[in-house]
Amino acid sequence: MTRFLENIKDKKIILASNSPRRQELLRGLEIDFEIRTNPVDETIPSDIPAAYVAAYLSKLKAESYPEELLENEILITSDTVVIENGHVLGKPNSEKEAFDMLKSLSGATHTVMTAVTIMDRLKRITLEDETSVTFRFLEEEEIWHYIKEYKPFDKAGAYGIQEWIGFIGVSKIEGSYFNVMGLPLHLVYEQLKKW
Repeated sequence: MTRFLENIKDKKIILASNSPRRQELLRGLEIDFEIRTNPVDETIPSDIPAAYVAAYLSKLKAESYPEELLENEILITSDTVVIENGHVLGKPNSEKEAFDMLKSLSGATHTVMTAVTIMDRLKRITLEDETSVTFRFLEEEEIWHYIKEYKPFDKAGAYGIQEWIGFIGVSKIEGSYFNVMGLPLHLVYEQLKKW
């Protein structure tokens, strides 16, 4: 544990995510943690505005742990959504769906929102961050290459900014890059320092 987070050195950090990207990012904060996930029905009620979906899902994941947390444990849950024209783009279920998503993001700006819930036995807080991402115009061949080679079916909006499509396609970003990857590290770090 980094000396900057001495206040939580006696705590066990639990990351409730199977995402290799979130795990990699949290390791970058020099934090020791274990992975513990609970199955959660991530169905989004139709009346929730797109801007609140990430926070809703992050809290939902945290709420699946209330009786399980021990006194010395801190739980971190997170959810990332891609919002285009007021609509949430989830994870694609097929190559065609992935193509349609990326085609709609091509030559346009969209929003990526990540919510993180940090919780122990006594308190819970949800943090949110928002980043604007602009793609240059993507050729159809480029989109298909990315889908075939990288299979982005576990990614909101059908892309990972840290992969080939991000390298060749993202022309502008306003906000945290790591937020787009799935974890706004600066917010997590600041909150853990105060915990």
